[in-house]
Amino acid sequence: MSQMFSVVARVSFSSALSKIVLLVVVAVAASVNAASPNVIVIYGDDIGYGDFGCYGGVGVDTANIDALAASGVRFTSAYCTAATCTPSRYSLLTGEYAFRNQGALILPGNAPLIISTQRPTVASFLRDSGYATALVGKWHLGLGSADRPLDWNGVIAPGPKEVGFDYSFNMAATADRVPSVYIENGRVVGLDPSDPIEVNYQQMVGDEPTGITHPELLKVQADEQHSCTIVNGVSRIGYMTGGQAARFRDEDMADTYLRKAITFVEKHVEQKKDQPFFLYYAPNENHVPRVIHPRFAGSSGIGPRGDALAVFDWCVGRLIEELKRVGVYENTLIVVTSDNGPVLFDGYWDGAISRQGEHRAAGPFRGGKYSRWEGGTRVPMIVSWPERSKPQVSDAIISQVDLFASLASLVGKPMPENAGADGVDVLSALLGESDWGREFVVQEALTQLAVRKGDWKYIPPGSITERGGVGIWRETSVDEPGMLFHLAEDPGEQNNVAEQYPGKLEELREIIFDIAPGKMTDSGNLDKKKQLGF
Repeated sequence: MSQMFSVVARVSFSSALSKIVLLVVVAVAASVNAASPNVIVIYGDDIGYGDFGCYGGVGVDTANIDALAASGVRFTSAYCTAATCTPSRYSLLTGEYAFRNQGALILPGNAPLIISTQRPTVASFLRDSGYATALVGKWHLGLGSADRPLDWNGVIAPGPKEVGFDYSFNMAATADRVPSVYIENGRVVGLDPSDPIEVNYQQMVGDEPTGITHPELLKVQADEQHSCTIVNGVSRIGYMTGGQAARFRDEDMADTYLRKAITFVEKHVEQKKDQPFFLYYAPNENHVPRVIHPRFAGSSGIGPRGDALAVFDWCVGRLIEELKRVGVYENTLIVVTSDNGPVLFDGYWDGAISRQGEHRAAGPFRGGKYSRWEGGTRVPMIVSWPERSKPQVSDAIISQVDLFASLASLVGKPMPENAGADGVDVLSALLGESDWGREFVVQEALTQLAVRKGDWKYIPPGSITERGGVGIWRETSVDEPGMLFHLAEDPGEQNNVAEQYPGKLEELREIIFDIAPGKMTDSGNLDKKKQLGF
């Protein structure tokens, strides 16, 4: 009898101990969650260094972003990793330079997923660290697998879910590329099964009008590349048929994405208040086509491109209002930045060049989207965490490839294996606690590289491709041994001092050799149609 009692006692003690351990684990997890801030990355599209008022922009009211900058850290030397969208988005989420992935070029709308589902991302890392994760907005990193055709009419996978996002509401690529539909958690929103979607980037499908055959149907005239299937009065890149009920209306896109972002925050706080969240919010603004909602049309003094910036600012303001309303603003780390530098004409005649006035989208820098000049990759970046960040203007060199490592530091966990190989932990700089970021930053543009270290910038031999005036592509030839600029004295990269400082040139040249030796001899610019999505 006493033996039986002893056994029962041991079992009861063991059960009680297990419960205590469980309670302790839950308590520790709760304390970690309570201490961890929410994280929101607001990723603008084609927004240049000089587009916001706090960066010297004129002609557009960006009061909400300017206020965020005044209360947080505004960076003067922040960089995306590439002068085009897909590579930068790849780097931000993976912590890896995009040139290490040969598939990380500007993708067509029907490209397969270019992030391996076995590779950790910022989203999967934070999810595994106890965060709820969401994507709202532009994706442009591919969907489906390369080994089988993508079926737009069923479950679209792999995609955002398979690389870490619990919830997703997105478009496949860009607003100027088909399919012109929203995708929510892997399914096209509002699709009528009797009207299946078919997409093709090589040849026409269906018999719908195009920008070439029916230019009279267009709201805005487009170049040949953007003159395929017409959706909502706008001709796009690529061909699409079917899915009539699911097609988006450009004018409503900003409201649609904002509503989904706010709903995610609202529901999450209501249902799981103690669990932190990560929201990757990627509005379309101000990527082409810039088809503005009537209530914002004419809201700036510089035409539709400026109006799109005003829309972006309004969206940021509304999201911040929601964070304050539900009581999580103070403990939310917000990053506002852009995927690459600005472009005025990019396929649609919307008057961006003729109406820019005194507004300088790239600020004091040369070039913009597609180029290795500073204007291609030096972008605005504002970081705000009201509970902790120290308001200031920072000259620290920061790259978006550092976000992964910095957020790992934030939550106090080591980086996973096979993750973020190129990122540096710059959390102290992001929070305004240090004026030092990374030692050097690598810049990519259409498969070619450049490097900045301190005040020095080196551009290896090859050509520099730029989107010039309407319908014009400019090529600048860079001969051996390359170009060297001292940015502190020459931010516009006008005075090549390679001959005067051969030692400094070799120092920066060695960085490229060490990181990507093949890029020193690569002619660099692939066929433009391939690069731009055909």
